[in-house]
Amino acid sequence: MPATRRQILSLVAALPLVALSVLPSHAQTAPSIYTEDGIAIDGTDPVAYFTQGEPVAGDASITHEWMEATWQFSSEENRDLFAANPETYAPQYGGYCAYAVAKGSTATTIPEAWSIVDGKLYLNYSNRIQRRWENDIPGHIETADANWPNVLN
Repeated sequence: MPATRRQILSLVAALPLVALSVLPSHAQTAPSIYTEDGIAIDGTDPVAYFTQGEPVAGDASITHEWMEATWQFSSEENRDLFAANPETYAPQYGGYCAYAVAKGSTATTIPEAWSIVDGKLYLNYSNRIQRRWENDIPGHIETADANWPNVLN
């Protein structure tokens, strides 16, 4: 039985929708940030790692929202520095354990297990894991960069 003109027109009209549904999406979503109750890096001030050389507890009244997470700061100056350029201060791999990301998974972190390498902040699960991370930092960064953000899937 031959197709009717209406059936052919309906098919032609639907072709662009079918074509769009099979094209890969090029839109990228922002990588997830590790949080506890919506608070990034356990409420530690990310800027303090760079300015004070140590983890400093943030103040719950001095915050900034970025990438669906609340970041806490020890001073308004640090908050403003972060807000102006969060990628400079935020930990790599969304604050997940850098060593775990290098190994193909994710893990929580503690503020005391950290390092700054080439101007970037890396956090780790524990001081013991931090020592493993330090055995081959360049190699772990290379592997973790290749794994991120696919380890979130």
